Amino acid sequence: MTDAAHLLRLYDEQLRTEAETPNAVSVARLGPLRLATFDGGRGFVTYPHLGGADADAIERLVAEALEHYRADPAISRVEWKTRGHDHAPGLHEALVRNGFVPDDPESIMVGEISDALAADVPLPAGVTLRRVTTEHDVRAMSAMAAEAFGDSDSREVADALLRRLGLGTGMELWVAEAGGEMVGAGRLEPVAGSDFAGLWGGAVLMPWRKRGIYRALTAARARSALAGGKTLVHSDSTEYSRPILERSGLVKVSTTTPYMWRR
Repeated sequence: MTDAAHLLRLYDEQLRTEAETPNAVSVARLGPLRLATFDGGRGFVTYPHLGGADADAIERLVAEALEHYRADPAISRVEWKTRGHDHAPGLHEALVRNGFVPDDPESIMVGEISDALAADVPLPAGVTLRRVTTEHDVRAMSAMAAEAFGDSDSREVADALLRRLGLGTGMELWVAEAGGEMVGAGRLEPVAGSDFAGLWGGAVLMPWRKRGIYRALTAARARSALAGGKTLVHSDSTEYSRPILERSGLVKVSTTTPYMWRR
């Protein structure tokens, strides 16, 4: 099952639903939009489609959605998640006029959990993989990922991951270690009520890149997803990870660009 149109249809049907915001504190509806609020003062706007809205209607939706979050003083930032295949006339202009800033676009990758994706991958000498669940390990993993991504603060990410582990959603955190130090990490997110699991947060420290660690972490998560009854995976991928996932059988079905507003 490698037809991009078919995979995109499954992505839209199974993932652009309530399954996209299972850990939200609250979700409000505004026309076709779902306005989710998460712990830590984060808002998130998503939708299965925009219902054929024209540019004027989209302008109104953006303004009303932002007003919803402005009215909550606890909200410090809002992400509006766009998809490149949507019919959305004037959306970019409306978001920018309302103070949203586009981030870099990423590839939406979708595919079956095939033998190629789940194959056991040789690791460099001295490198091992394992799941982590303790607070100490989660904070160490978050700090390592922040270093890999060039971020300055990992505390908020670690706090969110620890909260989610406590909810028992099936999320798994995987790390690669060498000499007792974490050198890579990745997250598995089974999507309830769907055939999908998400591959997120893949990070490898610069000195350890191009040695098979990202690929091994991906395979370990794919095997775990398959054992849990999932048959498909998806990921929003940068240009660093996209080629690796393509070689493992995933297909680029569209693009996604996050637009960020900060109070």
